[in-house]
Amino acid sequence: MEVFPSPLESARFIAGNSKDVWVDEEGARRVAESLFDRASAAEFGLAGWKSLHELNPRAASAEAVDWVFLVDTLNFSFWSEQEDRKYLVTYKGKTYSGYWSLCAAVNRALDDGIPITSSSYFATMTLQQVRHVFRSDTEVPMPLIEERHRVLNESGTVLLERFGGSFLACVKMSERSAQKLLRLVLENFPSYRDEAVFEKKKVSFYKRAQILVADTWSVLEGKGDGSFDDISSLTIFADYRIPQVLVHLKAMKYSEELMKKLREGTIFQSGDKEEVEIRGCSIWCCALICKHLLELYEKKGRDMREKINAVLLDYYLWDYARDHREEMKDTPFHRVRCIYY
Repeated sequence: MEVFPSPLESARFIAGNSKDVWVDEEGARRVAESLFDRASAAEFGLAGWKSLHELNPRAASAEAVDWVFLVDTLNFSFWSEQEDRKYLVTYKGKTYSGYWSLCAAVNRALDDGIPITSSSYFATMTLQQVRHVFRSDTEVPMPLIEERHRVLNESGTVLLERFGGSFLACVKMSERSAQKLLRLVLENFPSYRDEAVFEKKKVSFYKRAQILVADTWSVLEGKGDGSFDDISSLTIFADYRIPQVLVHLKAMKYSEELMKKLREGTIFQSGDKEEVEIRGCSIWCCALICKHLLELYEKKGRDMREKINAVLLDYYLWDYARDHREEMKDTPFHRVRCIYY
């Protein structure tokens, strides 16, 4: 049976052995304090996934779960090489960039009668069809289009051969356990195996696999097949935005040498030491923020374990990054072109 290392244990190990990235415990505590009032507001909760994001599905249906699977299978590498040259998609009169351009392209295809969320369709899509569905409204194409084509064909084939074509069947097999669903995804869909070797030890992040579990929980509103009572066992989803926010908020620090590389726009490879340190320390830092938040509420006599977890913290920080882009532009993000994030 294949061993899938725990992202949280990996993060603890990476943070304890990191040379160029540090988690600032005091900074993490301050972020927790600043979130204290917000964390009990409705938009911090599960409802925000639908209410704050107009492109996400409204329904809690099998079709909505298939939408989530498709989008998270392609949820990687949306950063732009140049700020003034971006992949953009206009949908219903609004122009979207980054991850939301993917969602807009999917919804545009569905409106055009293309069954893009159906596994029998995307299992056999040609590269030309993928290019058409994810066409840009600028001259900048979607990054890594050949990899997206390969991942779509591979994932669609697995869904058809092992799960009757529907990701909901996979969700039902998890018996309402986030960890069991995570394992099913990792065992069956190779493109979700987001791992590296650090200090001779296999470590994991599982950004897309964990976000797929979290988005399934969110689209099903934490009810029925999506009522995962162990949702808080997931970590944040280590991408390139979350570390940038944490450094901006002074909960995490980079060495001068690393900061110089980032400012110069160095492109790292997936698995490079600095990249592993950035992602691992981000996961550990957010685990500490959650711990401090829960302790703050405990002191006030409130048990918020149902309400505060790394998933909701990630959603919040990710939206924060989008809404504070201007203030954050002096904090560089790390650049990697890969299918994992």
